[in-house]
Amino acid sequence: MSDPRPIKGLHASIWDNNVKSILLLCVYPFILSAVIFAVLFALSFFSGNQLPVEIHTQHAMGLLYQWWPIILGVVGIWFVIAYFFQGIMIRAMSHSHPVARKDEPELYNLVENMCIATGTPMPRLEIIESHARNAFASGINQQTYCITVTRGLMQSLSKDELEGVLAHELTHILNRDVRLMMVCVVFTGMLGIACQLLWSNFRYGLYLPRRSSGNGKGGGIWVILIAVMVILWVGYMATLLARFAISRTREYMADAGAVSITKNPDAMMRALIRISGAADIPKAPADIKAMCFENARPFLGFFATHPPIQARIQAIADYSALPVPDLKPKISASDEEAFGRPAPPRENWTTRQRFKERRPANPWQ
Repeated sequence: MSDPRPIKGLHASIWDNNVKSILLLCVYPFILSAVIFAVLFALSFFSGNQLPVEIHTQHAMGLLYQWWPIILGVVGIWFVIAYFFQGIMIRAMSHSHPVARKDEPELYNLVENMCIATGTPMPRLEIIESHARNAFASGINQQTYCITVTRGLMQSLSKDELEGVLAHELTHILNRDVRLMMVCVVFTGMLGIACQLLWSNFRYGLYLPRRSSGNGKGGGIWVILIAVMVILWVGYMATLLARFAISRTREYMADAGAVSITKNPDAMMRALIRISGAADIPKAPADIKAMCFENARPFLGFFATHPPIQARIQAIADYSALPVPDLKPKISASDEEAFGRPAPPRENWTTRQRFKERRPANPWQ
């Protein structure tokens, strides 16, 4: 029996992703140290002491040398927390809930059949009660791998189209893309939290000195805070850029892997067309959107985490020598409002049959 997994490039991709994960884990303490050094230098330079730059540099280096064990300890604690609680973190950020075979038998059977065919352990399944059409995979090992789908995806796609999306996410697990992305999310998490806290403090004036301080120290502290915030955001953006590049390239391989598993490129193209324009999950943070099957709203509008969906469709069409399916989106205003409405109570979503009379009309048919 032939192995249906995407053998071509699979082992090379796994090796490449494992090496990148290790390199990122090793490099991140140095990135964090560089950011802390820049912050210490700014604090010393803008403190008002008229000293040569070399003195400020030596002072910052001395403090960094003293704090090096603390930096390693903080990074180690952060990764331990992320290792044991990353599933809970992802569930809290995405507002998903776990499901078993008895809850969603069709979904469970689709994933289980592909896992049996590819020799992959069954991942956990979770659902986001949203009319958006999207999915993502998460986890760092076989015990924590998870595939999360939205209710809108299950209700809007046919069985073979949903199978293609699930195969795409399963390929991310096979290729170890999930582990690499989780490492990237953890990296940006520390600097991201610091940036968000400082930005909120700066934006809303919490615990900041007034600009009109008579002794002039208030203005100096403002300069220091602005400098620190800029440094933190530069470090945060440096980690984000690596993640965006990784995310864009991995999607093409996952699409190819899905086609290899399902042997149905037409269904994969139809799934991409149906998801286009309806993938945005309300209130989902940027880290979750970067992991999704499709991210229609890139970070800051110009750092795209995914290649254009038209390019992904065309790549599958070129690979399979099939024409692009003629499906035109016809989303009306009422349909757009339906996608934005909160999902019905969970008990009304237990099976596709029970929800059939409640769901909005499919605008793609």
